[in-house]
Amino acid sequence: MAKIETPRPVRGTQDMLGGTPEAFQERFAHVIATFDRVRRLYGFNRVEVPVFEATAVFARSLGESTDVVSKEMYTFEDRGGDSITLRPEFTAGICRAYITEGWQQYAPLKVATHGPLFRYERPQKGRFRQFHQLDAEIIGAGEPGADVELLVLGDQLLRELGIEGVTLTLNTLGDAQSRDAWRAALIAHFEAHRDQLSEESIDRLARNPLRILDSKDPRDRPVADSAPDIDAYLTDEARAFFEKVTAGLDAAGVAWERNARLVRGLDYYRHTAFEFVTDRLGAQGTVLGGGRYDGLIENLGGPATPAVGWAAGIERLAMLVDMPQRDGVDFVFVPMGERAEQFCTSLIAKFRRNGLFCDMGFRGNMKRRMQRANASGARYAIIVGDDELAKNEIIVRDLRSGEQINRGLADLDQPTGVGTTAFQGLLMQGMTGWSAIA
Repeated sequence: MAKIETPRPVRGTQDMLGGTPEAFQERFAHVIATFDRVRRLYGFNRVEVPVFEATAVFARSLGESTDVVSKEMYTFEDRGGDSITLRPEFTAGICRAYITEGWQQYAPLKVATHGPLFRYERPQKGRFRQFHQLDAEIIGAGEPGADVELLVLGDQLLRELGIEGVTLTLNTLGDAQSRDAWRAALIAHFEAHRDQLSEESIDRLARNPLRILDSKDPRDRPVADSAPDIDAYLTDEARAFFEKVTAGLDAAGVAWERNARLVRGLDYYRHTAFEFVTDRLGAQGTVLGGGRYDGLIENLGGPATPAVGWAAGIERLAMLVDMPQRDGVDFVFVPMGERAEQFCTSLIAKFRRNGLFCDMGFRGNMKRRMQRANASGARYAIIVGDDELAKNEIIVRDLRSGEQINRGLADLDQPTGVGTTAFQGLLMQGMTGWSAIA
């Protein structure tokens, strides 16, 4: 019979196993847990949106001519003949739900989520075809304070993750009037130097001229660097908005740097654009980025609604955090014999119901099971065999000191109302090492 060949994982995806030394999954989970804790501090409610949407949701929000829509989206026709797309980002789906689910009644709405996204692009360090993001949005708030709150949230998240060497870079895109005037000036500038631009930038000149400013092609840099800044075209209102954002950051103690070349190509972006960047990830230096998108919900068929948000790649953040301290196992049960295994099954259920982290070894002789107990990082091993059961007792071994004591089974009947630590104390009473963890 021919050997069955196991299909390989799809390129740009990854499998993650926790519980192993230096497991990436441990850092991945740590990023999510920290985000969930911090976003609660700021009053951001968790929101869930579908993994796939009608293709129009992303085509309208990201722009038909952008690379994401034209080259990177996973789009397919379902059995009903509808065009469906796996979500390449969160904001569009959240805005669609804001319109269709009647969430306007809760505005201003502070929401956050995390999960998988999908883009067909060349995998590289920190970039996958199925990747994961954190996302935070404030919808229905047009005040500069909303921008400040999101930026302070992002700053605190990075601080609590212990990520150093990250810089907040900030720019303003102005209001609609400012942006239109600046866009016209940029087009005139780039047209005057058209023969010096790369082919990609010539293509962008017709459909997305602001993106030429952040071109990585060295042929474009001299022309992009000499292009006019937006400051000369800001209205008084737009200038005041940006000043309030920066003043709010200063008041909150968040350091920032101005990057006049930081842009967002789509017309519905307004005012604040920002990125937290690092040089520790090579070309993929942005770890958290976003901006104000006051025109997006209107683009999707909803009422004119101000909004601001950011997203951060979980994989990229996980690459930058230290290995978190794992929750150690309190007890490993080592049964020897079928009767002992049944007894330990009952006992371990009782321990877990009392909030103790427990595990049980099933395979191998006594020596092998104890080796696995030591390798697990557990504090204590509970050893049960036929001799112990005949005496109505168990052996409790301190896996750090090697000391062990015998305990009567009556000691395991936890009195009502006795907490986890007290329960451990009853079990470990008489062992020298207990005082260190009591």
